[in-house]
Amino acid sequence: MNRILKTTVIAAAVMSVAGVAQARDQINIVGSSTVYPFASFVTEEFGATTNYPTPVIESTGSGGGLRLFCNGVGDGTPDITNASRRMKVSEFERCEENGVTDITEAKIGSDGIVIGQSTENDEADFTLEQIFMAVAAQVPVDGELVDNPYTNWSEIDSSLPDREISIYGPPSTSGTRDAFEELVMEAVSEEMDVYGGEGYTTVRDDGPYIDAGENDNLIVQRLSEDTEAFGIFGYSFLVENTDTIQGASIGGVEPEAEAISSGDYPVARSLWFYVKNQHADAVPPMYEYVDMFMEEQMISDSGYLADVGLIPLPEAERAEWRESVADRTAMTVDVLK
Repeated sequence: MNRILKTTVIAAAVMSVAGVAQARDQINIVGSSTVYPFASFVTEEFGATTNYPTPVIESTGSGGGLRLFCNGVGDGTPDITNASRRMKVSEFERCEENGVTDITEAKIGSDGIVIGQSTENDEADFTLEQIFMAVAAQVPVDGELVDNPYTNWSEIDSSLPDREISIYGPPSTSGTRDAFEELVMEAVSEEMDVYGGEGYTTVRDDGPYIDAGENDNLIVQRLSEDTEAFGIFGYSFLVENTDTIQGASIGGVEPEAEAISSGDYPVARSLWFYVKNQHADAVPPMYEYVDMFMEEQMISDSGYLADVGLIPLPEAERAEWRESVADRTAMTVDVLK
């Protein structure tokens, strides 16, 4: 984008905030389905304990939320977006191009990605490589890459269940999908010579992997109905559904809070939200909500959100992020590289 055009875009965005965005008391939040249960708890608490209305929150997926967030400033764009992965450099640059030039980043905790199934089944234990071989579009057979031929788990390894491969998972716009591709698919394929030492993240589209949408709750519901299938979703949804859903071990490590926090469980990621500081004047309650989210009573080991599946950050790291958010620190692209 040339300098004149970029200046025009930013100027238009500033005029939108100053001239179009009417002061409002209701915060508009979008983003990650994984962060949604935690943010929903905070929004309900905020509505119940302040004089402001409960914020409007929508589960759009991490990618979808950041796209909406970076569309610009002013009416019709969200104030805050949640993400189950960190913002990408390309997303930050798009925000800047659209006049979103003052963003505060908040890290709230950690979460594990679960390979879950119905409690009606025997417990399962996978390696990362076995999961990769079930979902990758192309896999090595006799030293050559071929279209994935596997339709049954036991075809991958005789120790696995004699069940059809059927996996309900998130779409490409989901932060959970991004994290799964990085922590499982890239981690495995980079160690395989057949992929040339590069991460391979193409998910098969021939039936065994089923795009189940952005809402992890829907995946959990599908597993209650389709008891032969597995699903990929955030740890917090396992915590809320242990009566019907169990998580598979990965490399012999069960998806439990302590194992996720320590890093022993291999499929764990950080959780975030992003604040559009340029909306602060037009949306007075925004910072009060943000500060409530970062309080110890919310995100500490004894906080409310730990009870619904959030894996808290270490105390010192929580304090650092709380100070950064309280100072409304404007993030720069350098932190994302």
